[in-house]
Amino acid sequence: MNASHFVRLCVTGLFAIFSSTIAKSPVLPLYSLSIGIGAAGIGVVSAVSSFTGIIASIPSGMMAERIGKKRMLTIATLIFATAPFLYLLVDNVRQLVMVRFYHGLATAIFMPVALSMVSDVFAKERGEKIGWFSTATLLGRFIAPMVGGGIIGLMAFNPKMSYNVVYLVCGFVGILSLVTLPSIPREVRDAHNTVSWRDILGRLRQLLTVKGVIITSVVEGAVLFSYGAFETFLPLYAISVGLSPYQIGMILSIQVISIALTKPFMGRFSDKHGRVPQIFAGGIIGAICVYGFSLSATFIPMLVLSVFFGLSISVVTSATSALIADLSKRESLASAMGILASVMDIGHTTGPLVCGVIATYLSYSSVFIFAAIVLLSCALVFKLAMR
Repeated sequence: MNASHFVRLCVTGLFAIFSSTIAKSPVLPLYSLSIGIGAAGIGVVSAVSSFTGIIASIPSGMMAERIGKKRMLTIATLIFATAPFLYLLVDNVRQLVMVRFYHGLATAIFMPVALSMVSDVFAKERGEKIGWFSTATLLGRFIAPMVGGGIIGLMAFNPKMSYNVVYLVCGFVGILSLVTLPSIPREVRDAHNTVSWRDILGRLRQLLTVKGVIITSVVEGAVLFSYGAFETFLPLYAISVGLSPYQIGMILSIQVISIALTKPFMGRFSDKHGRVPQIFAGGIIGAICVYGFSLSATFIPMLVLSVFFGLSISVVTSATSALIADLSKRESLASAMGILASVMDIGHTTGPLVCGVIATYLSYSSVFIFAAIVLLSCALVFKLAMR
């Protein structure tokens, strides 16, 4: 895979994740309300795609080892290209849940398989290349809500039509992801794979016994647990201490920017200086930042903490995928990335759920304290386990 192939893969990732994100943020709850779905139903609909990631990421990696990464990426982009148009046909919660499950399969397939492809091809510079690919997907994730919100705002005179336009845009960009999917160069093309399912399951069982793979996945899951708590409850906490919606938007946006701008450089740093110390340091910094939110009640401190929390996420996540690839055999890379993606989705899903209970019975500041404890504990266990 040469530089142009890698750039095309990054562009495909940008389009794919843009399409996935614009389908849910901010349109999904608004669209759900417009077809008569209540608050409880909206919660179920919103959780479906994460649930899909939890159950489908590992099987997706196994399938990639069986039929090839390129075929699995093609399946994922076909889903990205077709799922958005199904939103236009739904009129009840059951149908919307089915569409969200189908759409969620695309991300559950695409991300672990694409990461395993990058890890396989760029063994000597895994961290940096994974960082660049992640930055491309983050750019899509950052732009999508602004485009979706802009369409809804411009067409406020007809909300129902605006939602349909958002999903048409979503479908168009999904088609672009299919069109831009790069051809895998012959020298790295998956060989005709005759490996049996028994062998693939054996590899998976072996991966699950590799301490480093599991504990590294848990650390990333803890980061996503903390991030899920942050993105869910920081707006509520900030409003309660008197910040404006504009200030809250800046706090959330600058974090995404700090992650996107630093990931390739953090990945390169891990390539040169080692991944374990970097992951541990990032976890500690992240825990301190999350705890800091519980002590902050004004805009500037929260803004600074958000930047450094984003930096800590970049420090950790730019090295975790590469470390898992380092610890895995080449023929098991896709399954290894599937394990990581599944644990990430578990963390991202349980963070808001667990911290929602804490916020209900204690306070918003307690949410950040608990999330910091989770992240700190996992970072310390990781350091001890990886000696």
